[in-house]
Amino acid sequence: MTAVFAGIVEEIGRVRALAPLAGGLRLSIAAATVLDGLAVGDSIALDGVCQTAVEHDDGGFLVETIATTLSRTTLGRLQAGDEVNLERALAFGGRVGGHLVQGHVDGVGTVLSIEHRDAHVLLDIRVPQSVAEVTVLHGSIAIHGVSLTVNGMPAPDVVQVALIPHTWNHTTLRALVAGDGVNLEGDMLGRFVVEYLKRHDVPGV
Repeated sequence: MTAVFAGIVEEIGRVRALAPLAGGLRLSIAAATVLDGLAVGDSIALDGVCQTAVEHDDGGFLVETIATTLSRTTLGRLQAGDEVNLERALAFGGRVGGHLVQGHVDGVGTVLSIEHRDAHVLLDIRVPQSVAEVTVLHGSIAIHGVSLTVNGMPAPDVVQVALIPHTWNHTTLRALVAGDGVNLEGDMLGRFVVEYLKRHDVPGV
């Protein structure tokens, strides 16, 4: 069964170590909050990428990332000491504070600009076609695993989000600079609708 997340970052972890793995990469992540109740085999979102905890100890956990994931996300760019957004999979019956997120990255976007305006921050990101086609104004988008609302679309391939102080201060988005790559997951409902229309050859899709 596919894990589901809410896009609400529980804590910022840190990469303890990286080691090559046949066809992939083994990542050791320092963490605390997400270790509560975490068992081997559980799903956990790492910068918005659904991963499986293969080991854990009192100071963190390990995941093994395959080559396909490394080629489609920013996980392959991580280095020891880097911070990462962490979220455990939702438990049935729990509250969904953000929107439903699968941890299946649709593509990597590029940060175009970061503007501090009054109490919030405007973040403009160039997104790939796979994300742009399922994104609508005031719809949902996950950036590095953070559930956000589309504040504007300055161009067909550009999405703008507004970050409140809490989100800015409690996620790794605060460390972004222009040119950085970010993991993007488009709105789940939008993805299904667009895929359905494509399969039925609806004009204009």
